[in-house]
Amino acid sequence: MITEPRPPLLRRLPAGVWVAAFWTTIVVFRFFTRDNELSHLFDYNGNTEDMPLVVTAVVTTLVAFLLVWLPLAAIAAALVGGVYALGMWTVTAAPVQFLIAEVVVGYCVVTRSRLVSAIAVSMPLTVLATLFAWGTVNGYAVNPYAYLGLAATVLIAWLIGNTVRQSRAHADSLRGRAAEQAVTAERLRIARELHDMVAHNIGIIAIQAGMGSRVMDTQPAETRNALNAIEATSRETLAGLRRMLGALRQGEGESAPLEVAPGLGELDRLVEKTAGAGVRVALTRRGDARTLPPEVDLAAYRIVQEAVTNVVKHSGTRDCHVTVAYEDRELGVTVLDLGAGAATGTPGTGYGLVGMRERVALLHGEFNAGPRAEGGFRVAARLPIPETAALEVGP
Repeated sequence: MITEPRPPLLRRLPAGVWVAAFWTTIVVFRFFTRDNELSHLFDYNGNTEDMPLVVTAVVTTLVAFLLVWLPLAAIAAALVGGVYALGMWTVTAAPVQFLIAEVVVGYCVVTRSRLVSAIAVSMPLTVLATLFAWGTVNGYAVNPYAYLGLAATVLIAWLIGNTVRQSRAHADSLRGRAAEQAVTAERLRIARELHDMVAHNIGIIAIQAGMGSRVMDTQPAETRNALNAIEATSRETLAGLRRMLGALRQGEGESAPLEVAPGLGELDRLVEKTAGAGVRVALTRRGDARTLPPEVDLAAYRIVQEAVTNVVKHSGTRDCHVTVAYEDRELGVTVLDLGAGAATGTPGTGYGLVGMRERVALLHGEFNAGPRAEGGFRVAARLPIPETAALEVGP
């Protein structure tokens, strides 16, 4: 089980601790600048010089402690501080408390449900409406524009919070789509690899088994060779499946060897295996061999492998011709057979042709497959080679 490292100690401290430390520093500073006296902070006697400082310190500290767990209580604390400051005629502190409440309103809109956000917005608006009505009824001089301005700031806080919320939701949606697309692409890649590897080897096994059963009574040596080929191919298939499944399980924290991706260097071995299945493959290489990027090398090999497998399974012929052409900017792969059947039924259908077409499309190449006018079937692909790889000429 993987455990995430704990954050540093200073980050684990609640925000209220930092706010309290800030205001403690302010109080200590004023203690040394007021002849070591703090009584004036609590004894007003009509002198409210330090009242805004005290109210703001208490309210901000309380709001910081309540913000994460009880945001509505934090809004209530800020509003109570504003009403108290207004009642003590510290008109400079009251708007500050309301602004603190509006900041918490924006926080609720961003991080909480729609219901909590609606309650958070209604709290300061209700308090402002109540204060305005109470002052008007009791004959106090109330400035409607001041109340409207504070109400407008509440709505602005809601708009800002809602914008941030929608932006986060949009970003999460994009990340979710990107992750879903990545998972889908990975599944397709795994499906292609499994199909190309298993289909080829199972096709060889099926051909060898059929050949062995036909000559079992008359040619025991050929039957033994067929069984040996079936055993070797089966073991290779199982080993490949174990390596691939082991690589997939590495995400669970288990150690497993990764399968080495095959390339065009394995073509001679592929020709030998196919010959054992009764199909002779004539392999022609043109041009100077390049050190190809792994994705191009793997795609070219899989295309040849799948096309040859289709020849073995569907064409009814005993000969096919594979051409690999190294050009300056492209790699050409062609597989021709003179059989009577199509590679997978009708052109453009079947998992084999679909997989080959997808591999070529991912590399921005060109792919063509279909029956030939003179008979047989043709598979051709052209894969672009990056400029840096094209300059590397192999031995």
